[in-house]
Amino acid sequence: MSGTTLTQPTSRTVTALADGRQLIYYDRGPAVPRNTRDERPLDPRAPGSEVRLDPATGDWVTVAAHRQARTYRPPAEECPLCPSRDGRLSEIPAEDYQVAVFENRFPSLAGPPAAPVHGADGLWTGGPGAGRCEVVCFTADHDASFADLTPERARLVLDAWTDRTAELSALPGVRQVYCFENRGAEIGVTLAHPHGQIYAFPFTTPRTARMAARATAHRADTGRNLSDDLLAAERAHGERVVLSGEHWTAFVPYAARWPYEVHLLPHRRVPDLTALDERQRAEFPSVYLELLRRFDRLFGTGRTPYISAWHQAPAGLRDELALHLELFTIRRTADKLKYLAGVESGMDAFVNDVTPEDAARRLREVAQ
Repeated sequence: MSGTTLTQPTSRTVTALADGRQLIYYDRGPAVPRNTRDERPLDPRAPGSEVRLDPATGDWVTVAAHRQARTYRPPAEECPLCPSRDGRLSEIPAEDYQVAVFENRFPSLAGPPAAPVHGADGLWTGGPGAGRCEVVCFTADHDASFADLTPERARLVLDAWTDRTAELSALPGVRQVYCFENRGAEIGVTLAHPHGQIYAFPFTTPRTARMAARATAHRADTGRNLSDDLLAAERAHGERVVLSGEHWTAFVPYAARWPYEVHLLPHRRVPDLTALDERQRAEFPSVYLELLRRFDRLFGTGRTPYISAWHQAPAGLRDELALHLELFTIRRTADKLKYLAGVESGMDAFVNDVTPEDAARRLREVAQ
């Protein structure tokens, strides 16, 4: 076991699970002793996945058949993300923790990089699903949510995201690091415990590639950065701004795809989490927690299902793409969900049931 120190007052302790997967504890203040061993008789790690290039679109697709066996919606008393207590052993050997990150037991991507393999006269390109997938446990409290965290604890999660982004970005073959949270059974979450995930991709994801193409074209046409121009325009226009601080602004984008979709950007453009300065880091928890709590107040139904996604610039695109967080829900009313039907799923042509201006107005109205 080894212990290293991040920017004070965050510390981390690195250890391993019974099958060799890495586990990292993050704590505010001095490092907490983390000597509890994982005593579970775990099976060997699952076989690897593969990635295949779609010759028609140029998009990479991951094939991970072993994930069919992953844990699916266990009862609370069998949650694998709770601390190990009262004789029940979980993925977290400690009896308590603040934030914990570990390698996913059923990863979509894992292993070192490898050269792609070509077939069918060059039409087919594939290879092993190299990369890494991690689980981020936001709190030991099974019944909590991210919105229930204190600003200090939310800052600890931000520190963990930043630390993992730095470490995973440095791995051989990793092109893009993606931190995200899925919340709610409606989204398809299989574990109810408050947690997120991190993927270290061996390729640039399709959405990011399209954004990069638009940013490059905008630079060629105007000589300016597209993200800077979009943020300045939304702040000046104001109708779709949901909330704004000294260093961050949250707004509903002009062409939002989801009924309630918000983008949160730092005023000073940075490529990824590692480039945020201390002022941006200090303000983020209060702005983000307020945004999550407004989502929970939208429909009067309790916790709103959502996806929260950090967009970070891959290697080679750090001068054009800007860090931003995208938060959206598939709920469009208190009793209706936005399903991806024929035009969205088949053609990737979204139809939004709520105007972005009305969504922003509603998110301003639910402020306390």
